[in-house]
Amino acid sequence: MTHQHFVIYKPYGYLSQFVNNQNKRRNKKLLGPLYQVPDGCMAIGRLDEKSEGLLMLTTDGKVSEYIRSISVEKEYWVMVDGVISKQDCEMLNKGVEIATDSGLYITQPCVSYPIQSPKNIPKRFVRDSKHGETSWLCIIVTEGKFRQIRKMTAKIGFPTLRLVRTRIGNFSLKDYKESFLQEVAISDVLG
Repeated sequence: MTHQHFVIYKPYGYLSQFVNNQNKRRNKKLLGPLYQVPDGCMAIGRLDEKSEGLLMLTTDGKVSEYIRSISVEKEYWVMVDGVISKQDCEMLNKGVEIATDSGLYITQPCVSYPIQSPKNIPKRFVRDSKHGETSWLCIIVTEGKFRQIRKMTAKIGFPTLRLVRTRIGNFSLKDYKESFLQEVAISDVLG
């Protein structure tokens, strides 16, 4: 069987799934109406409803498992409440304690640093400036616990306001456009 791999830009407000298999998610927006993908495609490393950015799809379960492993870096641009500094990022880089379903967990060391407000992502209103300053940082991780990035920034006092995945492995979106679908070779992602 020949497998296929795709990348899309998952917009804010959508679940990382194409069909609804649960009654409790009846009113949620799904990716199916936005993208026509082959049967059997699965999202790799889901993004929650309030997150956006690069989402990889595959028909190959082994590829999915490998990309979700600690062998592959995932990069995020994160808008936070407040002005984050290099010193604040050092706390993230060393690992912070977050809550998971199985108890408290110390995140693996990562790479994070402040960045300028990105210009090449879709514009989206987050909040009015009268509610205080915001800033952006880049976070590169190899693990992916449930809502990990949001929990990490909140732990050091900077709640996440916007979360955009920009890179998986060697593949990064150059031009961030919503409703973007591209078939890729797995070598483009894994190098």
